[in-house]
Amino acid sequence: MTEPHSPLIPALPDTGNLWRTAQLHQLGLNSRSIRLLVGERTLVRLRHGCYIRGSLWDRQSAGSRSKQLILAHAHGTLTTSTGDFVYSHTSAARLHNLFLWNVDDLIHVLLKVCPSSDRLGRDVRGHTRPFTENDVVMIGRLLVTSLERTVVDCSMMLSYRHALVLVDQALRLGADPALMETMADGLPGRRGIRNLRMALANADPRSESAGETLTREVIHRLKLPVPELQVEVNSRAGRYRLDFAWKEKKIALEFDGKVKYFAYRPTEEALFEERRREKALTEEGWFFIRVEWRDLFREQELKNRILAALRR
Repeated sequence: MTEPHSPLIPALPDTGNLWRTAQLHQLGLNSRSIRLLVGERTLVRLRHGCYIRGSLWDRQSAGSRSKQLILAHAHGTLTTSTGDFVYSHTSAARLHNLFLWNVDDLIHVLLKVCPSSDRLGRDVRGHTRPFTENDVVMIGRLLVTSLERTVVDCSMMLSYRHALVLVDQALRLGADPALMETMADGLPGRRGIRNLRMALANADPRSESAGETLTREVIHRLKLPVPELQVEVNSRAGRYRLDFAWKEKKIALEFDGKVKYFAYRPTEEALFEERRREKALTEEGWFFIRVEWRDLFREQELKNRILAALRR
């Protein structure tokens, strides 16, 4: 079934979702028709010369939209596995399904020689740090920097906390820490190398979300007593896995409002079971500290809450 449109404008086909301007012209849409379709959101312009079906764009999550912009770049530039550049940095991270915390949607590409910014486009950043075939993998039909090379590049471009979030989840996906250390050894004195080395030194794949990673980083930076991660305890309601725990004090810290890596969302049933187990543990003397995103940016208040709980 075709989407509603003005009878004066040719309808979009039932199949396909992404089109270059030339493809829309072949469907009988002139420039004025395209502008009208964009105006009524039947089409959404993703970048110069590339459009997506509006109904698809509207139902995509923020993470899916970020990846869609990369695919639009590839489609608009006719990029295939024979292309002369490699998707890198945060673009490669998205293609590897790594969760990026509060990062823009610029397209990053790795080239042998960097052309002018005018040729690349305003939404594209070119990089020329040398790479070998071992640094490149294929995802779909796109050439992308390897998981390890991607994490190294991103960590040297982003802040330390952003880098730590990436390294934690890359390790969960099976990234080779020794290979990333070797890459870091080959970049002495480079801008961002300190962030990379710190992230590699402090990474912990047991953190299951960006929130847990950042909570761990705040606890470490504020020099608070170090808790154990992913602690399993028994209760009358079943087994419970705590994000953080000071077991000798029976203090548990749970990060709420979780955006889990790999688009995990707890179901209502899972949340009910979690609360039931928490109640059972509370009856056995456990005390719970619940942390939300906003608490991570109220550090002194969070520190006071944790210290008060530990003094119980």
